[in-house]
Amino acid sequence: MRVRIYQPARNAMQSGTARTRQWVLEFPHSDGREIDPLMGWTSSDDTQSQVRLRFATRAEAESYAKEHHLDYVVSEPKKRAQNIRPRGYGENFANDRIMPWTH
Repeated sequence: MRVRIYQPARNAMQSGTARTRQWVLEFPHSDGREIDPLMGWTSSDDTQSQVRLRFATRAEAESYAKEHHLDYVVSEPKKRAQNIRPRGYGENFANDRIMPWTH
């Protein structure tokens, strides 16, 4: 079983970077999924694939995998430049604006 260690990307719908600094160890799906004939829900007997362990550093995640004799793959994060305005949202209501703020 090969687990995946990665640093999650930020949510595409938000500009914040919460929960993107931690490293995640994720187990793969080992069984196929089945469709329940009555409700139509997708189900599986594999509960291990629901487990996601969070670690503060990559080294902690790797040492956990080594300690539990897990084969692992590390996915390097792709960093992006942060979009931070110098004064932020409060600039819209500042008294020293060059032009008046209108709709």
